[in-house]
Amino acid sequence: MKPLPKWGMMLFTTVSMSLYIGLAVWGWGGWSAFMAHPARAGAVAATVVLSVAAMFTSGNISSGRREDTKNRWIFLPFLVLGFVLAWLPAYTDRRDIWTIDGDAARYLGLAVFVLGRRFSGLVAIQEGHELVTGGLYRVIRHPSYLGLLLGLFGWALVFRSAIGILVSLLLLPPLVARMNSEEALLESEFGKRYSDYRRRTWRLLPFLY
Repeated sequence: MKPLPKWGMMLFTTVSMSLYIGLAVWGWGGWSAFMAHPARAGAVAATVVLSVAAMFTSGNISSGRREDTKNRWIFLPFLVLGFVLAWLPAYTDRRDIWTIDGDAARYLGLAVFVLGRRFSGLVAIQEGHELVTGGLYRVIRHPSYLGLLLGLFGWALVFRSAIGILVSLLLLPPLVARMNSEEALLESEFGKRYSDYRRRTWRLLPFLY
């Protein structure tokens, strides 16, 4: 699979962002009512800013030189649950279904959501791929996946949605499967160097997992 051209990545990101925000607004029941609360407006602003920033990063969805194609099944649950999580928290917030009391949850959720980071599209070895072990990778092997989970939990909390948090947890099995595939591929590429790196680091949470 060839990488998307820059314009294609920009179009894909714009459509995904618009659809995600649109589903949330639909769940709430309208744009004006949705934007009436600063935390919800902040979530929209953060989504736009992070999406625009993502358009100018070096990330891609190329299959690269080597790819674990068996891992692609995870895209279906990620796609389905992702769009459910765009709509469901706003819907339950508006109707006060399984919500967490207080605006503190909304602002905590906004802060956590902003910490979320974009993750790469395919488990693949790119041309010139180097093993990164500095920065956050010195402690955890998958900081971008941790950022993904934080982003989902934060989004749910913006809408005080306990149901949204529970639905977010459904993404853990496919995410673990993705990490298994990625680590197996990297170990086959880098050998003992990666094995040693695995032994001295944690997957997502230091001292826990």
